[in-house]
Amino acid sequence: MEFLPVLFMVAGVVLVAGVTLFVSSLLRPSNPYPAKNMPYECGMDAAGEAAAGRFRVPFFILAILLVVFDVEAMFLFPWAVVLKEIGLVGYIEMFVFILLLLVGFAYAWLKGALEWEA
Repeated sequence: MEFLPVLFMVAGVVLVAGVTLFVSSLLRPSNPYPAKNMPYECGMDAAGEAAAGRFRVPFFILAILLVVFDVEAMFLFPWAVVLKEIGLVGYIEMFVFILLLLVGFAYAWLKGALEWEA
């Protein structure tokens, strides 16, 4: 019973979203044609590998690696703030965390995930 207001809120959000999508599908103009459905970027027609929908995998691998290191930086700042309170155990745990990330980075490097020209 204590979660009933939360259930009502979730149901309301789902209902509003569904009604909005339904009404907009009724009101919007629908006139698809081949030129309208083409990918558009910077006023130029798509050419090369991107025109066929194929993207290079190394770009995505590098993006994932950058996200991992951003998360590491996000954990380092609060750790540095509470370092005195957590003591030696927290200090050692953070270095184990950094060591694991460095092992993953070295693995990706050795596998050639950071090479653009292969």
